[in-house]
Amino acid sequence: MARVKRGMTIRARHKKVLRMAKGYRGRANACFRIALEKVEKGLQYAYRDRRVKKRTFRGLWIQRINAAVRQEGMTYSSFMHGLHQAGVVLDRKVMAELAVHKPFEFKAVIEASKVGLAG
Repeated sequence: MARVKRGMTIRARHKKVLRMAKGYRGRANACFRIALEKVEKGLQYAYRDRRVKKRTFRGLWIQRINAAVRQEGMTYSSFMHGLHQAGVVLDRKVMAELAVHKPFEFKAVIEASKVGLAG
């Protein structure tokens, strides 16, 4: 049988890694060994941060809702409790969008929360 030479496979693998390392600083975008370490670490960060992003956005939505609700003299926790009591089902993403872009519609949601707290 003919001998198998693997130059093409290795070159393709190296090119793939170096393509992914494009934009890195120093030898991290040119030297395969260093680039491989940096790319693997970057992929680990990407995997982790796809989950962290969800937490970060939830926190941002809560901050925006809280800021809008406090202008009406309520706290975030009492607002959410009132919505729960009133049976209003809106997720935080939608409420944050309302608070930022449609403040008059958001005031109606705040009133619904106040009714839920009173009743």
